[in-house]
Amino acid sequence: MALGKSDTQRRFDDPVAVLGNRLTERSIYKLLAEHGHELFPDDYFADCYSRARDARPTVPARILATVMLLQAFEGLSDREATDRLGFDLRWQAAAGVAIGSEPFHPTMLVGARNRLRASARPRRLFEDTKVVAKATGALGQGARVLDSTPIFDTVATEDTVTQLRAVIRKLLAALDQEASPLAGVVRAALVRDDDYVTLDKPPCDWDDREAREALVAGQDVAMGDDGVFRIVRGVAKDRVISTVDVEARYDHKSKNRHFDGYKAHLSIDPDSELICEIVATPANTHDAKAVSDLLEHEPEDDKPIVLGDCVYADGATRMALGEKGFVLMAKCPPIRNATGGFTKDRFVIDLDTNTVTCPAGKVATITRRRDHRGVGRFAPHCGTCPLRAACTRSRAGRQVAINTHESILQKARAEQTDPEWVATYRANRPLVEAKIAHLVRRGWGGRRGRTRGLKRIATDLDTRASAINWARLAALGLSLGPTGWIFTNS
Repeated sequence: MALGKSDTQRRFDDPVAVLGNRLTERSIYKLLAEHGHELFPDDYFADCYSRARDARPTVPARILATVMLLQAFEGLSDREATDRLGFDLRWQAAAGVAIGSEPFHPTMLVGARNRLRASARPRRLFEDTKVVAKATGALGQGARVLDSTPIFDTVATEDTVTQLRAVIRKLLAALDQEASPLAGVVRAALVRDDDYVTLDKPPCDWDDREAREALVAGQDVAMGDDGVFRIVRGVAKDRVISTVDVEARYDHKSKNRHFDGYKAHLSIDPDSELICEIVATPANTHDAKAVSDLLEHEPEDDKPIVLGDCVYADGATRMALGEKGFVLMAKCPPIRNATGGFTKDRFVIDLDTNTVTCPAGKVATITRRRDHRGVGRFAPHCGTCPLRAACTRSRAGRQVAINTHESILQKARAEQTDPEWVATYRANRPLVEAKIAHLVRRGWGGRRGRTRGLKRIATDLDTRASAINWARLAALGLSLGPTGWIFTNS
């Protein structure tokens, strides 16, 4: 496909000249209007298209990239974005087109995103913001702040019966399309009398337990000793919640707050407030499992300090980051005792002597397990202890569990009492919350995903993050000087 070329010649109907001072200084619109051609040259998307010289022309890279960025920046649909290109002077100035230029068809954006995902550099829109930021010195290596936020899915959560019927309907349709003889075999094995011709649930007496259990089979059921599938009292691990979006998952932020969909994991530079990395995962992915992806591209010789909340504070994450040369500043959660007795921090744990000393001064030896966890049992001392009522209600006496990474956690809890540690943490950690607010602001549909599937969600998040970074760089005064990208004071 032959590539379109931007018209860099200034004309009398140039929207930049018409807008004048109304094109706000240090805005993303002004930045793209002045330097869009340098940011997105004509061959920017060349690798995404055919090399044939005689193929149909396409939209110039600058116009296409500008529309994709501003679409993410303002939270618009494909049709709304192309409409803006046709009547909004700011968009026309940013894209470098003349007033009244005819916008391209909205489906061009669908094809562009698909080609971008299939290219060798699917994340170029986001990665190039970091290239420019590093060239200016804005993106330092002092620290990285990590956090995550929910991205809600765009499909209805389906129960087991609905999912099974949908999958069976798809299987039958595929077999019929291929005229496969297996279609008759499958239909002969089905026991429902409606032949799965509708999406509705089959007729069933939902008040009859036997009829209800005979209806379902799959991820939320299990076969009993009598060979009958029955509903499981619980939720299957990694449960698929919809046949429309099979990669979306269920998760909960707290006991009373849950959501379906995905998570966006962020790493930001607290000094420049730029997004250094963004990763999309299914909703049930633990935040700590995304840490390696968030820090994958950090240089080996200059590791930044990593800050995060208590979800990153477990011993395994601390050890893994320490082995890679990172220093983690994550606040360990307070130690609690559900029974109301003495908490674990009232006991003195000496890992050198492998002992635990209770508040009454009694000493217990730590019994180790194969996984290096351990337990200190005070049963021989609890019977006559004057502090028993304030320590434990168990007839077997008090026990203190020893974590596999107990020494790492002890050191972390000691460090977080240092006033300097507290000041650094409080100065940097909250900044990621503001950046998350920018990412999921209502103008972009809030936390609601605009697409289905993990790869498409990741592409959408990359485009959002790139728009946020360009807006931030514009606010800092990004400009192209004689020697390269610089920040101006004016």
